[in-house]
Amino acid sequence: MIHLTDVSKTYPGGVRALEKVSFSVKPGEFFSVLGPSGCGKSTLISLIAGFCKPTSGAVSFDGRPVAGPWRDRIVVFQEHNLFDWKTVAGNIEFGLKAKGVPAAERGRIAAEYIKLVRLEGFEHAYPASLSGGMKQRAALARALAVDPSCILMDEPLGSLDSQMRGKLQCELMALWEKTRKTVLMVTHDIEEAVFLSDRVALLGGAPGAVRKIIDIDLPRPRDPSVKATPAFQEIKRSLAGLIMEENT
Repeated sequence: MIHLTDVSKTYPGGVRALEKVSFSVKPGEFFSVLGPSGCGKSTLISLIAGFCKPTSGAVSFDGRPVAGPWRDRIVVFQEHNLFDWKTVAGNIEFGLKAKGVPAAERGRIAAEYIKLVRLEGFEHAYPASLSGGMKQRAALARALAVDPSCILMDEPLGSLDSQMRGKLQCELMALWEKTRKTVLMVTHDIEEAVFLSDRVALLGGAPGAVRKIIDIDLPRPRDPSVKATPAFQEIKRSLAGLIMEENT
C-alpha cells in the first residue's frame, strides 16, 4: 500500500534529511520506523502524508504517486491537535462534516468511535478537561472515524508518562486488532516498536537511511506479558545493539 523508492529529501539551506530510503508497507500491516531524534522520521511521515515532496525518488500509495494530502492517509501527531472549542464528539465529527456526511449519521459514527476508544460519558467534554491519554484517544477516534485506508503516527505516545504510555500502547494494539487499518508509526522507543509492530525499519544517520528491516516474529494478539518473554527480549537486544553500532 505504501511504497518508497530511493527517496531523498533536502530542505532549503542544504539540510539533507533523508538519503535513498526504500521500503514498502503491506495493506493491514503495523509497520514502525525506529530511530533517534534528527534522523528524518517525521520527514518520512510528511512525505507519505503528502505535506511535502521528495527531492528525488518516488512515494506512492495504493499504486498511485502521492501528489498531496488526502483523507485516505490520516496523521496522528504527538500533540493531539484537537480543537479546543469543540467537544469530544464535535472533534470526531469534524472530518465527517467535511466529507458531507449528514448530521444524524455523523452522530452515529462519533458515538461508535467514542465507545471504541472508551470515552463514553465524555462526549460533551472539551479538551481542556481531559487527561493527556484521553486527548490522544479522542485524536485516534477522530482519525478512525473518517475511515482512512492508512493511519500515519508521528510518535503519538511520546508526550505521555511511562505508565500512561504503556496503557495506551495496549489500547492502540486493541484498536488495530479491531480495525486492521494499515499503520505506519515512527518512534524512538525500542520496546514500543517491538510490542506493536509486524515489522520495524531501523532508520539511522544524518541524512537518514534505512539500515535494516526486522520482522517481529511474535504471536498475536499480544498483551504486556509478552515483553517478559525471551523472544521479545532478544529482538529488543538486537535492535538496541544495532542502534548502538549506528551511534558509534
